Amino acid sequence: MRTTLFTALLFMAAVASSQPAFAQVESTEYVIKKGDTLWGLSDRFLKDPYYWPNLWANNDPSITNPHLIFPGQKVKIYPDRIELQPAPSAAQAEKPEAAAPPKAAEVMPEKAFLVRGGTGFLLEKEITPSGYIIATYQNRQMVGEDDVVYTDIGTLQGGKVGNRFSIFNKMAAVSHPLTNVIMGYKVIPLGALQLSEVEEKASKAIISKSFMEIGPGAYLMPYRDRRREVSLKASGKELSGYIIDTQTGNRAISAGDVAFLDLGSSKGVEVGNMLYVVRELVPDQQYVHGTVKRLPDEVIGALVVVETGEKTSTALIVKSIDTVYIGDRVDLKKSK
Repeated sequence: MRTTLFTALLFMAAVASSQPAFAQVESTEYVIKKGDTLWGLSDRFLKDPYYWPNLWANNDPSITNPHLIFPGQKVKIYPDRIELQPAPSAAQAEKPEAAAPPKAAEVMPEKAFLVRGGTGFLLEKEITPSGYIIATYQNRQMVGEDDVVYTDIGTLQGGKVGNRFSIFNKMAAVSHPLTNVIMGYKVIPLGALQLSEVEEKASKAIISKSFMEIGPGAYLMPYRDRRREVSLKASGKELSGYIIDTQTGNRAISAGDVAFLDLGSSKGVEVGNMLYVVRELVPDQQYVHGTVKRLPDEVIGALVVVETGEKTSTALIVKSIDTVYIGDRVDLKKSK
């Protein structure tokens, strides 16, 4: 019996050893061409255009500009990931070819981000509103679309039936998380209204659009449709800044949320610029032998600027592979 059992075990071990430790996942190789982007590769091969910050963070550290990669560089395409191979030297790099334009089916559409009307911004300078909502129908605390409100815009202020106004909520001052300097006041769009009856010093209005609940005290500005599409735009600047606040006020945010940055048009930031959220890592000194004070930065996400002020900007987080916090650093990379 023991001999039979021993023989069976030997047989099973032999069979097991003849099997591979794990199934080899096949990959295909692709050679980077002029104009290729990590964004485009992620969309084309993985059907996930938002994968590329993972690609940049986990691959060749020589990739300093995540938008563009080197012609002639090779990548391995797996079902669930893309791996970059070391970039060739300048002498080995593939030279641009005067080839015929790609077929229509191969052309990658330009990526655009939809900015909804309720996206907020930082007000850096005081402005005088056109007026205020001074009451609601039946004194309701909160109203929404198709509800009736009353404003202090009358004929004396130039109000006319049919005039449209955007509705905003001006919130508390936003201070820089590192310096405590006041950067501006957070402003959240609430909706829009249209005047239906106008008297000398007041008017009746109908809420034509609402993004959030609206109440007395909200201020009014001439109507502007804030919905728009923002396309990616290459940067000519190398900048670093910080997330100073979020639209929701939550300290922890992720993809799809709106953040406010301490970088604005005065430093060259433009709508469509893409920045990368970077986490600075510090080693635990009890395990360090020597003078190591910091570790390589970790890229944890990316955001696109959708509106700029002079010193601040509003950005939409389009990718996060970890929780993003107020105070996290953001880097803008110069396009080569």
